[in-house]
Amino acid sequence: MDLSYTDEEKAFREDVRAFLDEKLPDDLRDKVKNGQELGKDGHERWHAILNEQGWLAPNWPKKFGGAEWNAVQRHIFEEEAAAASAPRIVPFGLAMLAPVLQKFGSKEQQDHWLPRILSGEDWWCQGYSEPGAGSDLASLKTTAVKDGDNYIVNGQKTWTTLGQHANMIFCLVRTDKDVKQQEGISFLLIDMDTPGIEVRPIVLLDGGAEVNEVWFTDVKVPAENLVGEENKGWTYAKYLLTHERTNIAGVGFSRAGLQAVKRIAKSEMAGGRPLIENPHFAARVAQVEIDLMAMSTTNLRIISKAAAGTAPGVESSMLKIKGTIIRQEINDLARRAAGVYAIPFASEAVEGSNAVLPDPLAAGPVAAQYFNNRKLSIFGGSNEIQRQIIAKTTLGGGQ
Repeated sequence: MDLSYTDEEKAFREDVRAFLDEKLPDDLRDKVKNGQELGKDGHERWHAILNEQGWLAPNWPKKFGGAEWNAVQRHIFEEEAAAASAPRIVPFGLAMLAPVLQKFGSKEQQDHWLPRILSGEDWWCQGYSEPGAGSDLASLKTTAVKDGDNYIVNGQKTWTTLGQHANMIFCLVRTDKDVKQQEGISFLLIDMDTPGIEVRPIVLLDGGAEVNEVWFTDVKVPAENLVGEENKGWTYAKYLLTHERTNIAGVGFSRAGLQAVKRIAKSEMAGGRPLIENPHFAARVAQVEIDLMAMSTTNLRIISKAAAGTAPGVESSMLKIKGTIIRQEINDLARRAAGVYAIPFASEAVEGSNAVLPDPLAAGPVAAQYFNNRKLSIFGGSNEIQRQIIAKTTLGGGQ
């Protein structure tokens, strides 16, 4: 694999830098840089700017309105966007549901839903996890019973990220209780404004409420909102999860986070010298930088595979594990480097009020980010489950 950039790729990088310099609003850049919440409006503004440029869906085929970038272009954009403190695009519609619709959806579903994802008319959230079905997703109990031209849905989903903003949710539901768990699941698209749906916020350790419970009580869903075939949803779910796990790795954002750690460590003193010169701390920084370089190469390989039209395989599990470990290590290094300035539960820092933080490096949200991101190794399939997948797939482990 040739890791040197061609002249065309270098020119593309310059185009991306120029675009970010001109089009990224200063207020959004500052909020991302300082770890503050963007809110629904902030996400939608950046979404619209990218869509106008034609860069909102880099991995979509052009026939669906995407940019159809190759793996290197996507890698370059992610690097530059993170370095510029651009908001991360909410992935549920663009990077998770869209590939499923493009591969398994009907033409009518593609023609209706894909343009609405690009325009921002629909904000999607994910209805997978349940209180008793997280990494063991196949044990889900939310039911959908066919009733004429509709399904009647009852049950509960949890850890629904940004569900408070969403008007649509894609759900895994049980449509057959009398077969093997994986064989009785279907994939439904549900309007969040349908009577019988209730969204309840879950307050997290960092004081925020980005995740929710979603309750379904006799919710009527048109049968035409079934993706693919009934009871084949597990196949579509696995396809979606490979894209989610690749996305979780966040190479560009880890690189930007590591640079922030270095900036803080150069200004904070330990034993009369900058913390970055402390041998133990410097060794940890060097190790995570090496790991990040290796993961970046792996990420390029996996994106190349996806760009060729196939879903990433066990490599996405490897990337998910390593990516989350690296991000958690960076969070821990930032918290340690910031020291007393890493104020736990600094809601005024996260929310972006007029309160003045004591540290000019704006390290107030660092502790909150550290606590929040302990979740990274759990959601999207816990790292323990990912290791089992790797063992079974590559080492011929047990059934």
